[in-house]
Amino acid sequence: MTTGTIDAQAPLLEMRRVTVLRGESTALEEVTLRIAAHERVCILGPNGSGKSTLIKTIARECYPLARENSSMRVFGRERWDIFELRALLGIVSPDLVARCATDALCRDVVLSGFFSSTRIFPHHAPSAEHLEKTQQALERMGIAHIAARPVAELSSGEAKRTLIARALIHQPRALLFDEAASALDIGAQMQLRETMRRLARAGLGILLVTHHVEEIFPEIERVVLLRGGRILADGPKETVLTSARLSELFDASVRLELQDGQYRLWQGADAANGLE
Repeated sequence: MTTGTIDAQAPLLEMRRVTVLRGESTALEEVTLRIAAHERVCILGPNGSGKSTLIKTIARECYPLARENSSMRVFGRERWDIFELRALLGIVSPDLVARCATDALCRDVVLSGFFSSTRIFPHHAPSAEHLEKTQQALERMGIAHIAARPVAELSSGEAKRTLIARALIHQPRALLFDEAASALDIGAQMQLRETMRRLARAGLGILLVTHHVEEIFPEIERVVLLRGGRILADGPKETVLTSARLSELFDASVRLELQDGQYRLWQGADAANGLE
């Protein structure tokens, strides 16, 4: 069902004292977080910090405990038709890449975004407008030349760009990247980084969720540090990203460097002397 008009100025996310359980374990605890619609934000944390649960909660795959003084809104709403939400928030995740890495053609995987599936099935009836928007998305991502190839035969970088094209066909208000550079070689990482920068410069909201500080690109304005299901720090990246805070976040001695707009962490003895 459609739940009403969407406020164009509504924040992407408003969480107030949100707690989420996964089984009997608390994955997010008393999280309060607000992200504006067109912000470029990175959620940074180690494995097991609650990042995946946060993503699934935003995407309405997990739900917070119903408690007094606790609330959550996505684009201004507490309740959503999940298919309507997917048109506003494009998600690119390793889980989705795995589900789409089949014999389905690149073009069909992009087109499947209109049907919230991972390929085109016989009961789907794509319109001429669907086909045109799919072609535009393929061209925007520079993968029109591989449109007729099965996703399972693509490189990891090409598969990732296919999923970004799929996310873009609805012209979403924001994109959520979960571990964006996962399984990519250095060249593909550089291409993806430039793609995300281009999308951010085009005005799209970007929510980058990662445990690699190296993935934080210059257009990211704000960083939220997540550890043990709680927010450790939240603010402009220039103030949040410090060696001391990252050492606490990752429970390791690290030293942070920034060179040509790119961050890098040194660990152990390297944190002391900066040597590889």
